[in-house]
Amino acid sequence: MRNIKIVADSSANILKLEKMAFASAPLKIITKETEFVDDAALDVDAMVSWFENYKGKSKTSCPNPADWLKAFGDADEVYCVTITSGLSGSCNSANIAKQMYEAEHPQRRVCVIDSLSAGPELMLIIEKLEKYIVQELSFAEISEKIAAYQKQTGLVFVLESLKNFAANGRVSPAVAKIAGVLGVRIVGKASDQGTLEPTNKCRGAAKALYAILQNMMQAGLKQGKVRIAHCCNEEAARKLVQMIHAERPEVDVTVSKLRGLCSYYAEKGGLLVGFEKL
Repeated sequence: MRNIKIVADSSANILKLEKMAFASAPLKIITKETEFVDDAALDVDAMVSWFENYKGKSKTSCPNPADWLKAFGDADEVYCVTITSGLSGSCNSANIAKQMYEAEHPQRRVCVIDSLSAGPELMLIIEKLEKYIVQELSFAEISEKIAAYQKQTGLVFVLESLKNFAANGRVSPAVAKIAGVLGVRIVGKASDQGTLEPTNKCRGAAKALYAILQNMMQAGLKQGKVRIAHCCNEEAARKLVQMIHAERPEVDVTVSKLRGLCSYYAEKGGLLVGFEKL
């Protein structure tokens, strides 16, 4: 029997899978005063509240190759999903770990998947990997099919603050200053290169949610899956579910909470939405 494992960094917001061996490699949020490790022990709500009052510098740190090797364990086949290489070194570390793992164990294989995204789009990729593994497809078939599937998924987001993105050089300070002023929210998407691309500046939550829905429909949302993840904003997430079902009743939608890394960047009130373009 094939010993197969799915692993992902903690930007996937997943700690375990019900039917599949899984491990999460935690990212870290680092300040002068403290360090937040994005693992099962992290109190995400407390972290978000702490950062609301924090005025100092902060940064994030991706898993190193040793962290990834620990996550791989002793699996014969590993499917490793990382946050976009456009925003993090996590994918590069995972590829170094892959080379080390396969060199030490020539009969084992690791497929590293650069999501070119974050959060709930990784959830979609992992769900599809589970399906392919259950179908008992070969390593080569799964690797090929998941690469094709990625082209059928997307990520959109709405953020009330871009303070932490700007602090880490992920967006320009000029764009960051717009968010939160007079209730302005930034709506955007993950680009094909895995960077963040603002698409709308909306005043008020209702207009922002409408812009999210329009972006998904324009990208090709028809009858597939939508995975909504929020940072302390379940009310907006549930409202978006209603809006999606009003336009596309057949869409499979779920709502979950962002964990540490994604909550740090999305900040309080933020929504990340992964969806299939089917």
